[in-house]
Parts: sequence; C-alpha cells; structure tokens
Amino acid sequence: MMDMMMTGLAIGFGLLAVLLGLILRKLIWQIRDLERQISFLEEKQSNGDVVCDIRFGGIGGLTDTLNRVFEQQKSRRQQWIRNENRIAQTYTNLSHDIRTPLTSLDGYFQLLTQTDDQEAQQRYLRIIQERIHALRDILEELFMFTRLESRTYEMKLEKCDFNAILKETLFSYYEEWENSGIEPKFDIPEGKMFVQGNEPAIRRILQNIIKNVLDHGGRSVGISLSAMEGQVCVTVQNRVAHPEEIDVSRIFERFYKADPARSRTSTGLGMAIARELTEYMNGSISASLEENIFQLKLQIPMV
Repeated sequence: MMDMMMTGLAIGFGLLAVLLGLILRKLIWQIRDLERQISFLEEKQSNGDVVCDIRFGGIGGLTDTLNRVFEQQKSRRQQWIRNENRIAQTYTNLSHDIRTPLTSLDGYFQLLTQTDDQEAQQRYLRIIQERIHALRDILEELFMFTRLESRTYEMKLEKCDFNAILKETLFSYYEEWENSGIEPKFDIPEGKMFVQGNEPAIRRILQNIIKNVLDHGGRSVGISLSAMEGQVCVTVQNRVAHPEEIDVSRIFERFYKADPARSRTSTGLGMAIARELTEYMNGSISASLEENIFQLKLQIPMV
C-alpha cells in the first residue's frame, strides 16, 4: 500500500514537473516574442500594439503597461511631427513675407543710385525707410510668434491702467490714421480702469488690432471702451467694402489674410498673436461680421 502511494506521488510530482516545465517554456517563449515585437516596433516606428497569447504570470499586465508606454511615445511623436510641420509652414509663409520688402528695398536702392534729382532721392529714401520699418515689424512678429509657440514667453502680470494704455496707443497712430484716410471715432470714458495684465502685451494686442483696421477697415471706424461684468471691454467696429472676402471663423488663424492684396506688409500673424497674449491674461478676444460691419471685441478682467 505504501509502495503504491509513493508511486502515485512520484507520478504526480513528475506530471507537475512536466506541467511547470511546459508553463515555464511558454513563459520564456512569450517573453522572447515580446522582445521581438518591441524591437520591431522601435525599428519601424510602427503604431501597432504589443500582443500576447497568455495573460498569467504577470505577462498580461506587462503587455498592457508596454502598450501604454508605446501609446505615450506615439502621441509625443505625432505632436513632434505636427510641431515640425507647423514650423515648416511658418518659415515658408514668412520667407515670402520677408522677400517682398527686401525685393522692394533692392529696387529703390537702385533707383536712388541712378538719379541726381534731390526730390526723387528724398522720395526714395522715405519709401526705403517705410520698407525697413515693415521688415522690422515682420521680424518682431516672427520673434513673438516663435516664443509663444515654444511656450518660452514669460509674462509678468501686474496692475495696469488700461484706459491710459489704450489712449496712448490710439494716439500714437495719428499719422497712420491720417495717411489712410480713416477718421476714427473714439468713445473712451475719463478715469482709470485697472486690469491685472502686462503693459507691453496690452500694447502689442492693441497695436495688432489697429494694424488690422488700417489694412482692412473702411473710412469709418469706431473704437469704444467700457466696463462690464468685471471686465474692461474694447469694441472696434468698422465698415468693410467686401464682407464676402472675410471668413470670421479664421480671423485668429496663423497666416490668415482676408485680402492679401491689402496685406502686403502683413505676416498674417497679428491677430493670432493678439489672441495668444489675451489668453495669457485670462481675457478673450472675438470677431463678428453683420452685413458689412466688422467687429472685434477685446475683454480683460479688471481688478
């Protein structure tokens, strides 16, 4: 009887050993298969998943963890590709915008050297100066856009008198208003209106809005300032000649130009930069078009 029990135990242990050996072999095979799959995915930069035939012994959990890691890598890779494509588009667009004033400069420099007429020389010098300023504005917008895109732009928020900044910025464009034949009507109350913002950023936003009006606005432009629901609100309204050329949904897109013929010195980045800076200050900026009245509304929280 004892011999039979010992024989049964021996057979049982033997079968168990065989079973454990098979399981161990399966586990080793599965681990090696996972290694092959990982090597393939890394080499081909594939978007596929790691798969396994068995789920016990921690293999299933390991496979799920590997797939989560690969999914994160895939997401980062796709983001990197999108950033690369956006940068490539940026430089493609801006190379054209920079080439235009450079070509113009070259032409006027040649004209300047070919004439002895002092009146003509003065006229060419004025045009050259305008083109240099246009080129400077393009490069400043490129620099600002690059910093905003790369999230390296640092903005210190502090208490600012928005009313004073708005008045100073509007009147600094007096000559541009006059040269463009635009008669702006200002409705700006007296007194101070404080916001938690950044003065250089506020000036840049207002400048970009004004440049947009100068490029696309009609002769009648209205700019008003008010306080509503704890926010300062700047409303800019102007009558446009060709409302069908304006796609309001794209106003704040990078490189969007409603009328490229009237935006020869514009990068198409101005309103995109205005929105980014506004959002840095927890504000909002929106555009609307009703019949032939185009409106921009800028709002920044007051303190």
